[in-house]
Amino acid sequence: MLACRDDMLAFTKQLMQTASIVNTNGEKALAESLYSMISSWSYFKNNPANVVLAQTTADELERYNVLAFVKGTKGTSKRAVILMGHLDTVGVGDFNSLQDQAFFPDQLMESLKEDRLTASARTHLESGDWLFGRGVLDMKSGVASNLYLLKYFAEHPEELDGNIVFLAECDEEDSSHGILSALEILKRWEKEHGFSYTAAINADFVSPDNKNDENRYIYKGTVGKLLPTFFITGAETHVGSPFEGLDPNFIASELTRQISYNPELSDEAHGEMTVPPVSLKQADLKPSYTVQTALSTFVYYNFFIYSWSPKTVLDKLKKQAYLAFENALSTLEDRYEKYCTIRGETYPGIPWKPKVLIYKEMEDMLIRENGESFQSHMAAFKDSLLQDKQLDTRMFAVKVVEEAWKWMEDKSPTIILFYSSLYSPRVEMTGEKPGEKELMRALHQAIEEMTPMYEHPIVVRNFFPHISDMSFVAISDGEEDIQAVSDNNPGWETKHYVNYEGIRELDVPVINIGPYGLDAHKKLERTEMTYSFEIVPNLTKRVIQLLL
Repeated sequence: MLACRDDMLAFTKQLMQTASIVNTNGEKALAESLYSMISSWSYFKNNPANVVLAQTTADELERYNVLAFVKGTKGTSKRAVILMGHLDTVGVGDFNSLQDQAFFPDQLMESLKEDRLTASARTHLESGDWLFGRGVLDMKSGVASNLYLLKYFAEHPEELDGNIVFLAECDEEDSSHGILSALEILKRWEKEHGFSYTAAINADFVSPDNKNDENRYIYKGTVGKLLPTFFITGAETHVGSPFEGLDPNFIASELTRQISYNPELSDEAHGEMTVPPVSLKQADLKPSYTVQTALSTFVYYNFFIYSWSPKTVLDKLKKQAYLAFENALSTLEDRYEKYCTIRGETYPGIPWKPKVLIYKEMEDMLIRENGESFQSHMAAFKDSLLQDKQLDTRMFAVKVVEEAWKWMEDKSPTIILFYSSLYSPRVEMTGEKPGEKELMRALHQAIEEMTPMYEHPIVVRNFFPHISDMSFVAISDGEEDIQAVSDNNPGWETKHYVNYEGIRELDVPVINIGPYGLDAHKKLERTEMTYSFEIVPNLTKRVIQLLL
């Protein structure tokens, strides 16, 4: 077992010192610093072409990935294992007065001694085995593990019958420009050096399921993430005559009640279950205050999947939207009737019926009815939207749907369902694809050998439960499933595009062996050093040895 704790601590602190908050210049600064560090090592001085600082593509920001490889000399195998991890972090607004110390663990931990802490955090702070700070868990200690192993194998290539490829990517916390750009280099190296990618090992963080959970988890495969979005139209009315119209916010509220926190919309596979969806934004599209009800509103939800396809999710949510619409109208009828009874008036009924369309259904209808005039108008409209660099992919898609809606002949209240952002594909390891069984055998053997050296159980699970770049090195969805994403994202190939077929071409079995800790994305983010700085690099190294 390698004595790597001190080196791991040093690498982690060095990586943390650059505030690489996503979508800031810090991402660029850290990539440049990391590239300089790796380039200074003897192996890479002798093989300078084996390390690259690669700018992301189709990205409005200037930022970079760092990629490097070591060729083993033990044999002639072309097999290669990818070690991957992201360089960016979330922001530090939650640190309040301690923001300046967030990236410097020693200073931060000294200041935290004076803070009011939970009993758990206080125990960890005083234990000497936990390190606090922004990015220490998510995921600079994970990148440090990969960096340590890159350096180790650069100094000991004779231990490898194969190759190690190191990838430190940017922009994992937002739009995955980093990993998507890196795919082209990985595929180029595959051709230039004959690499046969055997496995990818991600080093993202792991946490307990609950306060009594002592397990340290290793994951094979990962959760998929979608952003289903609903554009909802109503019937405008003056607020003095509310029952003469239909407020789309009323429908949206019922839709959120129907979808958010609903365990029926949790995907279950291999005995594991995703968390249910929850709304991430809900707002009407009135530009300013008026005494009219809104004409339209929108809402989008986080949606995790293990086994469902994007097409399956659309089908399920269309049914949920119809049910929510029915419930909203039923409630409206009941309240209107009671209101009329109190006033001694005859209840006239309401004229609306539930109507739900998936975006592709609406678009096909409008193309049939209007042909080239609709298509050319929408192409020009999308081009005009692209001029607004502040408009994100989600609002871009909403505005496209809003514009298309204007062409509808029947403008009765409707819910339109679509996707408005990046789909991070689910990865389900079944053991059926080439290399999966071999990777799992190596992982289980490595865990068996490492278990006596650590006090807590190391347990394998089927799906990494958080969004990660694992989604972009392998894919479990078929072409028809991916078509449901592209057909129903109004910004596809204009504001938004992902080469999912490029992922399918790479399609490397992927697992996650990452640092253990608590409170990622929170002020008390922290990692346990014994597991993260000793077990993780040694466990990863053993898996590599068994594969190469």
